[in-house]
Amino acid sequence: MPELPEVESVRRQLTPQLTGRRIADVWWDAHPHARLSDLDLAVGRRIERIVRRGKFLLCTLDPTDDGDTLELVLHLGMTGSFSIRPTEPTPTGLATTDHVRVRFDLDDGRTLRFADPRRFGRASVIPAGDYVDRIPTLATLGPEPLSSAFDPAAFAAALAATSAPVKAKLLDQRLVAGVGNIYADEALWRARIHPASRRVGRVRAGRLHQAIVEVLTAAVEREGTTFRDYQMVNGESGRYAAFLDAYGQGDRPCRRCGEPMRRTVIAQRGTTYCPRCQR
Repeated sequence: MPELPEVESVRRQLTPQLTGRRIADVWWDAHPHARLSDLDLAVGRRIERIVRRGKFLLCTLDPTDDGDTLELVLHLGMTGSFSIRPTEPTPTGLATTDHVRVRFDLDDGRTLRFADPRRFGRASVIPAGDYVDRIPTLATLGPEPLSSAFDPAAFAAALAATSAPVKAKLLDQRLVAGVGNIYADEALWRARIHPASRRVGRVRAGRLHQAIVEVLTAAVEREGTTFRDYQMVNGESGRYAAFLDAYGQGDRPCRRCGEPMRRTVIAQRGTTYCPRCQR
């Protein structure tokens, strides 16, 4: 699933393409399992800005005639991607052939397409900031790790208050927003912390805090990690895969000590670590 670096890279490419553009029409795949809702409310609205919150993209729409402000909330899910192309008639079978779930026709003759083969992505229009009842995950997100809100002392205190494995805690999004399986493995390797550790003291928490910031910053600079599905709006892949130290490196020698990396499962997610460096 795309994580903070991948979603941030998509945001950076969408922003200059969509900001100030008005949505002229919307089509979406009315599949019962699709996480698509109230998209007709976006028709006629102008996209004022796009921000990222964790793994979500929040597109602020201009106020309605009644003065209400709406947000278009987007999430890539596991396999989602966006592309922009000239507007053309919607062909029959679009959702089947190209896995396109939503298309937004813009006022400049272009179309934003959202393709999502596995249907775990989201596109919803909601009243701005109304997350608690509509998208609870957004309401409970922790601090943004690349912002001043990600405080080392608060992070250490939150880790000390739980007995859950540290990797599970990183994945639940309430401790820190946007970190998923890839970058949790990477940060824990950098901090020399075993992913199953249930007690992380203040010193190790400080190392982990720094490692999270470092690895996310480096991944954003290289526009994320592509293994299979993730691609940016321009169709290109992220360039961070060659720099991974832990994720997907099972049985390969640790880049730090040479010990073969091991694989296990934590919080139902495949996990790779070094048995010598990470204790």
